[in-house]
Amino acid sequence: QEEDGYARVLRGQLEATLRASRMVAVCQYNSMAEEDLATLRHFLRRHGILLKFVLNEVARPVLAQSKFRNLLPLFVCRNVLLVSPEPRAREMLRVLKGAPQVTLLGACIDDTILSRQGVENFAQLPSLEVSQGQTVAALSLLSSQTCSLLQRGPALLTALLDQHIRQLRDSGAATGS
Repeated sequence: QEEDGYARVLRGQLEATLRASRMVAVCQYNSMAEEDLATLRHFLRRHGILLKFVLNEVARPVLAQSKFRNLLPLFVCRNVLLVSPEPRAREMLRVLKGAPQVTLLGACIDDTILSRQGVENFAQLPSLEVSQGQTVAALSLLSSQTCSLLQRGPALLTALLDQHIRQLRDSGAATGS
């Protein structure tokens, strides 16, 4: 009874953590010194990423009933979850480079299941703000070029008419003399 109650509490905590996270990364955990683990947690927390130890017996039923069910095959050994309310793949990979005992297996970022390679590719994408800025710049360039092309016609027509009027004046002045 106590064990069942404790497992229920752990499942509830894991469900709440998963609901509040846009990035959930599954890592294989190999033993490391306590001070190294504390340092790893510190560096991850600086980027808003939490390291959560989960028991496979607790995680499997929770994952099976959630949108993370495709991560279930990754839970075969001692695992840790790296969770964040914001996608912080670039920062997570940078911190994990310094911790060979924690190996990234896969992740779910913004409801998309990614392999390790997928996470690395995702980390190389520009941020949303940069992408929006590039899109706005491209659209502004196109509209300014269109405006320039549309103004070129009337300006050329005006120049031709001015030239024609000058020629008429010059020919009128030449015949009038």
